[in-house]
Amino acid sequence: MYEHHVTENGIVIVGGGLAGARTAEQLRRSEYTGPITIVSDEVHLPYDRPPLSKEVLRKEVDDVALKPREWYDDNDITLRLGSAATGLDTAAQTVTLADGSVLGYDELVIATGLVPRRIPALPDLDGIRVLRSFDESMALREHASAAQRAVVIGAGFIGCEVAASMRTLGVHVVLVEPQPTPLAAVLGEQIGALVARLHRDEGVDVRLGVGVTEVRGEGHVDTVVLTDGTELPADLVVIGIGSRPATEWLEGSGIDVDNGVVCDEAGRTSAPKVWALGDVASWRDATGHQARVEHWSNVADQARVVVPAMLGRDVPTNPVVPYFWSDQYDVKIQCLGEPEATDTVHLVEDDGRKFLAYYERDGVLVGVVGGGMPGKVMKVRAKIASAAPIAEVLG
Repeated sequence: MYEHHVTENGIVIVGGGLAGARTAEQLRRSEYTGPITIVSDEVHLPYDRPPLSKEVLRKEVDDVALKPREWYDDNDITLRLGSAATGLDTAAQTVTLADGSVLGYDELVIATGLVPRRIPALPDLDGIRVLRSFDESMALREHASAAQRAVVIGAGFIGCEVAASMRTLGVHVVLVEPQPTPLAAVLGEQIGALVARLHRDEGVDVRLGVGVTEVRGEGHVDTVVLTDGTELPADLVVIGIGSRPATEWLEGSGIDVDNGVVCDEAGRTSAPKVWALGDVASWRDATGHQARVEHWSNVADQARVVVPAMLGRDVPTNPVVPYFWSDQYDVKIQCLGEPEATDTVHLVEDDGRKFLAYYERDGVLVGVVGGGMPGKVMKVRAKIASAAPIAEVLG
């Protein structure tokens, strides 16, 4: 270690998704000139995930890289692709990679995102797919092009988008969800029922309040058995039952993990010089609660806070209204604010396909959800930010 005084390890970012790429970009924009290394377990350049369940499946795009390789070269950012992080030593300030190499860091950013949940009891049959990575999306696309009958297990956002994409490709789709409606846990049952209606109108067989007990086949899947005894013929099964934070590699590091890496309101973890953002991170919000937000737009907001905090500069404090969207058929479902399934829902417009709903909690407007109504959704942003009384919005 005699040379330590002349080396500069710089900032190491673990995770090659949107959070890692945005952090690197923000660092260079903030005129940080030290070394930046992005470590990713995937061999692809950091890429965008929303298209995986939509445009990639529908064969509309093949390249989802967030930036071309030249951008990393021009900005002097080192990419360690295809090398998963397997361990962290916060005292030595080192990250160990799967190939045994050890990287020192001056500051570390954890941006490892999510790992899709799997159904442990399922047999290892061809034709069962889980969607999280670009490679999985390409494999699913190949399967879907030959498939006649698909069963999608789980009607969260990914399951709904995959079902819509496969219907668009002409596949017969059964969407299976144990909850009373699609998206019930996120948007509540009233709006979930409108999403179910949308899929049924497009010819999807939506089965609610049932789960899957068994998947059968000889080498390749051919039957899915539901908890009510129904046997569905299927040559493709897609599992979309949610994801969990990718934190296994932090075991033994002493980093505080509780449904994600626990952070303060600026992304600091329980260890010095270690930060976290994106889907893997549970940040403290303005009310003092820990919240892990799995939304695309949340990442850029967090990067704009983490980077100045890491560089010892002033951190922006303007409140951000969370936003996310989901494309299903020709309807863009958009959500502003933080609606919860237990809120009071005011359905203010519904033409049988497109809709607009306000979410109320304790007399205050906390969110808006629209299907195919982008202008009307965005118009409510300021009202949500100012916690307007619901009576004022309903007028």
